Amino acid sequence: MVSTGERGSFCSARCTCGWLGPARRARSLARGDAEAHLAGTATNHTNQTATNHTN
Repeated sequence: MVSTGERGSFCSARCTCGWLGPARRARSLARGDAEAHLAGTATNHTNQTATNHTN
């Protein structure tokens, strides 16, 4: 499962597999990183969807 979180003015995506995306100023870019991660690891993330969480 992939989620996004904010720290200050930055947003990043993270996955339960341990992957952490780069810090981004735009939430849409962090969501894009998450989608790309899931697409690149589809066999390990079957039937899981991206969620959006903010702190």
